[in-house]
Amino acid sequence: MAAVHEYKRLENNLVQKIIDGVSALAKAISAFMGALGRLITKRYTIVLVPHSGKKVFNLHITVFSIICFILILAGGFGSFYLYGSTNNNPRGSPVTTDTRLRDTQASLDMIRDEVALLLREVQRFEPALSSTISLLGADIGGINNMGSVSAGDLTSFLGINEIPEGSLKEVEDLRRLKEYLAAATVPIQEIGVALDSQSALLTEIPSIWPVRGGIGHISAFFGQMPNPFTGQYYIHRGVDISTRRQGDPVVASADGQVVLVDYDRGGFGNNVIIRHRHGFSTRYAHMLSFRVRIGDRVQQGDIIGYIGNTGLSTGPHLHYEVHIGSDVVDPYRYLSIRSSTARASGR
Repeated sequence: MAAVHEYKRLENNLVQKIIDGVSALAKAISAFMGALGRLITKRYTIVLVPHSGKKVFNLHITVFSIICFILILAGGFGSFYLYGSTNNNPRGSPVTTDTRLRDTQASLDMIRDEVALLLREVQRFEPALSSTISLLGADIGGINNMGSVSAGDLTSFLGINEIPEGSLKEVEDLRRLKEYLAAATVPIQEIGVALDSQSALLTEIPSIWPVRGGIGHISAFFGQMPNPFTGQYYIHRGVDISTRRQGDPVVASADGQVVLVDYDRGGFGNNVIIRHRHGFSTRYAHMLSFRVRIGDRVQQGDIIGYIGNTGLSTGPHLHYEVHIGSDVVDPYRYLSIRSSTARASGR
């Protein structure tokens, strides 16, 4: 029981000491704040006495106003310092500027090289274009009369005649190239029209291989050859195309109208005749079966039947003839038109 009373007494003493300490601290803080308040509100008088002896000026200030003035000066100087350091950063240093200038010069040199290569290719392109335009009969006057660049001479691209002051030579070269291309637009469009007309014409004459997919080979050409049945020579009026099997699709070699679908007992077997424009007609013989009827209009490449072995035939093949009016001509001359055109156009 005595121990409990002793413990309580110590606890009360500790609490009292804490309270006394906090009270003393509060009084010290209060005294400090009071002294600080008296200090910053303490007034001082600055007397300004002119040498002329005129009226004396009294300037009353406090410590608080002096502190504010010092803070304002510090802020101003700090702002000037930050502004100066921002504008004098490494990005604006002479070394960095010199590096940028070198990079710009390198880019400009690259552009000049590319322009020079472009103009060299134009010099190679121009004669070919002029030759093609002349061959097709298109008007090349727009190119010949374009001014600083002529159709047969592009050496003016490499000169610097009358370049405006302050302009780059390459810029003037590109301007002249633009004028040349603008002048060449109309003739090129005329070439397109001519090629379209040629393409339309090629669909009206028998100019494609009459077996779908271009398969097969010529097993017998047009002209004199021995008859496989009698051994006697005769005039073969067409070409025989063999794929060594029956059933491969036979296609119309040009646009036209079917005028005959029949079985010929004289030797052609199942055969079809198509009449085309410009006096052409074509015959497809020895077919297995038909896909058309008399009166049908077909387009170039349409399936009209299938390779067979009907009539007087030694094996599956297509006998193909081309007629102009009443004359029979060699079909191979017209089967070569497409390939020759493709070679001429670079395809």
